[in-house]
Amino acid sequence: MIFCLEDDRGIRELIIYTLHNTGFEALGFSQPRDFWQALSEKKPHLILLDIMLPGEDGIAILKKLRQHSLYKKLPIILITAKGTEYDKVLGLDSGADDYLVKPFGMMELISRVKALLRRTQGDQEVDKWQYGNVILDKKAHQVTVANQAIDLTPKEFELLKLLLINVGIVVTREEMLTKIWGYDFVGETRTVDVHIKSLRQKLGSEGSIIETIRSVGYKIGSDK
Repeated sequence: MIFCLEDDRGIRELIIYTLHNTGFEALGFSQPRDFWQALSEKKPHLILLDIMLPGEDGIAILKKLRQHSLYKKLPIILITAKGTEYDKVLGLDSGADDYLVKPFGMMELISRVKALLRRTQGDQEVDKWQYGNVILDKKAHQVTVANQAIDLTPKEFELLKLLLINVGIVVTREEMLTKIWGYDFVGETRTVDVHIKSLRQKLGSEGSIIETIRSVGYKIGSDK
């Protein structure tokens, strides 16, 4: 889930539309009070934060977030019309992970979002992932469904791990080919589809947790 706090309706709606079309779950807010209310109910994976806001500016919000133990390491990208070196330094020194100056391209935004999520997730030393009744243990190299071990091929194991690491985020077929088969792999994306089909079958009743995102890739749903 990505939160976008931006008071310009046109920009906010374009950002949310682009995020949805790229496979992300996202919510947009025009007012800081609505943002804080949503944050009290759900912790997002990343925040897109405008600086110039009504009532409470983005830098003040950023500083509050960084002072809270729950949000100290939460990925935050500042989006603003201010583009001077001083403004950039102020934003980064206040705790922002990245900075985008308006006007910016939507594909650049998506690229920054994906890069930041990869970087921050890579910092987390995790050996076990769970979604519902499915548990993947990296150290034991074992997958269990409702406490029953299942036999996966190395590629199926890596596919499931990649999806579990990115719960709520669509992983494209191209990303799967790159990360699991390697940059030099020249096969077609159909290879991914075949492995996903086999993985679903082996997961049995839990195979439905892997959702197909038409013409894009696959994901395992929202955080449980």
